[in-house]
Amino acid sequence: MLRILFSTLALLLTTQVHASSISLQQALSQLPDGNDTALLVADSQTGEVLYQQRADQLQPPASTQKMLTALAAQLYLGPQYRFTTRVETRGNDLIFRFSGDPTLTRTQLTQLLQQLKKKGITSISGDILLNGGQFTSYERAPGWPWDILGVCYSAPASSLTLEHNCVQGALYSNRSLGEPTRVNIPSHQPITVTTNAVIVNKAQHEASHCELELDIAGTGNTYHLDGCLVKRDQPLPLKFAVQDTTDYISKILRSELTRQRISFKGKIKRDDKAQGQLVVQHQSQPLNVLLDIMVKASDNLIADNLTKTLGARYYKQPGSFKNGVAAIEAILKEKAGITLDNAVLVDGSGLSRNNRLTAEQMLQVIAYIRKHDNQLGLLKTFPVSGESGTLQYRRSIRQKPLQGQIHAKSGSLYGTYNLAGILTAKSGRELLFVQLVTNYHPPKQDKNTPAVTPPIQAFENTLYHTLYEQF
Repeated sequence: MLRILFSTLALLLTTQVHASSISLQQALSQLPDGNDTALLVADSQTGEVLYQQRADQLQPPASTQKMLTALAAQLYLGPQYRFTTRVETRGNDLIFRFSGDPTLTRTQLTQLLQQLKKKGITSISGDILLNGGQFTSYERAPGWPWDILGVCYSAPASSLTLEHNCVQGALYSNRSLGEPTRVNIPSHQPITVTTNAVIVNKAQHEASHCELELDIAGTGNTYHLDGCLVKRDQPLPLKFAVQDTTDYISKILRSELTRQRISFKGKIKRDDKAQGQLVVQHQSQPLNVLLDIMVKASDNLIADNLTKTLGARYYKQPGSFKNGVAAIEAILKEKAGITLDNAVLVDGSGLSRNNRLTAEQMLQVIAYIRKHDNQLGLLKTFPVSGESGTLQYRRSIRQKPLQGQIHAKSGSLYGTYNLAGILTAKSGRELLFVQLVTNYHPPKQDKNTPAVTPPIQAFENTLYHTLYEQF
């Protein structure tokens, strides 16, 4: 009798796994032809692999790669690490030594000047030297497309970082058709933007195949808009990535010195070797706070400046993308036993189109974060389905019963839609999963046909409902 019961139970479990596999295959079938998808699901407690497809295939990780950066930073720098911006004196010169603080604001820079005044420094008879020697080499990683360099999610990863190296503006198209648009940049922002983009209606826009184009023009922080924009009542918000960080910070410093009535007639120059005696300093929020922002908002600048900082600290030399990713690989291997030998990493944010990672490697990272959460505290940084971060409004998983049941990092590039994290099933079972969908290019919909659910949304909805209900 006991043997019969065990046999029956085994048959039920086999049937359940088979049914779940069929449902997952149905989910995959909803993706358009030509897609390249890796999928891996495992039990978080036992490590048992419940489903896998192309798990050892190298795929673009996009922003799921930030979890590698977050884990390496937490393991090596520690949760209380802070970026420090120092103001030093050397003779008659004043030195601003920047550390790549991705959260440093203009207000905080002004507060440093106010502290100088309190210490009796009301005039500077020498020069101001900007030390950006914490980082070296390129401020943009290989594989960052040229056509996104002017927008803020690809702001330069520089030791000289201020206001997220990003300037907001607005483009107005509320004039007559055929007239040029009008751009507005706040007067306190030291950048120049011109526009020749013309105002069109929807029919003209479609017939001319015209679009709004942004060109980084000349030296300094000069931008030009061209092409066309469909007429709209409200201005179009724009965000410009600072191109010349030295020029940007120099001009802001001059403006703030004037506002604080600190006399200065010298030059502001870049000098990455300049050192002096500390007068005042500013420290960022601790690393655990920065990581929460980085993961929930998928902040590229925080990720890449942390990557360069890891390179600088680990190798005791100015940080770069190259030594930064090498440091991440070494730290994960030494401290977490995660080997990334065949992975291709060129930045810390996942923005580069050159990055490649397997679902197996990503699952190792998620599993380590889950297992060591008491020490790392990284699970709370994950966006939550229907509740926070980049998953708050993700249509496929924001409604009940999936709302609140998925804690995961998203990642997207052109043709890439990824998720990696943890799902709590209806049964209470905790599942680790990695979804790496690339070459996702659905057929174009005729504008006269009824709207349909995007294939990626249908795929994710079926996939995660299956995991929730059947495992």
